[in-house]
Amino acid sequence: MVKKLLLALVITWGIITNGYVSAQTGVDSTGLGIVVANYNTAIGEQSHLYNGPEYEFYDPTIKGNAYVFDNKSFTPGFVKYGAAVYSDVPMLYDLNKDVVVVLLYNHFTKFSLLSERVPEFWLLNHHFIRLNTDSTGKAALAAGFYDQLYQGRKIGIIVKRAKSIQTSTGNNTVESYFSETKDYYVKKEGNYFSFSGKGGLLDIFKDKKKELRKYIRTNDIDFRENFERAVVNVATYYDQLTN
Repeated sequence: MVKKLLLALVITWGIITNGYVSAQTGVDSTGLGIVVANYNTAIGEQSHLYNGPEYEFYDPTIKGNAYVFDNKSFTPGFVKYGAAVYSDVPMLYDLNKDVVVVLLYNHFTKFSLLSERVPEFWLLNHHFIRLNTDSTGKAALAAGFYDQLYQGRKIGIIVKRAKSIQTSTGNNTVESYFSETKDYYVKKEGNYFSFSGKGGLLDIFKDKKKELRKYIRTNDIDFRENFERAVVNVATYYDQLTN
């Protein structure tokens, strides 16, 4: 394992120094400021040197799927792996195992990236960040990938998307299916606050609750129609009010 990691780092460094890494394009991440390597150009046939267990699809009899936004097709995205950001990476995000799955250059072999080496990735127009536990094993949130819905000057909005395999019985049969959960958090003054609806969000922003209620009414913001878009709109306006 150690030898493979060293070989991967050598390969990556050689790619960078030989000019196969291009300037960052298509990634919106404040302060990222690092190079982006095209996946096919930078890794190519050496991709097997990137460590991670080979990935297997789930039993097809399980109803639904394990992937973010129910997207079960490998889709090009960006992933920061180690010290570099790679573009045009064909990947899936498995919510049940909380891993990023990458398809190799042969379009057949697939493996899970080592999550500890993936601080962030971009897929289906969403930016996912990894939160880790600290050295004491304590953390405000469980370690894993979170969808960063909004990041402003003073506050941020993240959601933990997850799926688990559940079973149901009926008519002498047992069926398995994927069940999805979503947990929303506001990051404010270095702390995370959970909420599940408009009322909880406004309670976190209680110092500007009156102004936010007026903003919601004036702009006909409907949390039932598109909850996440409404949350982002309110968070953005709160940031404007407090800056």
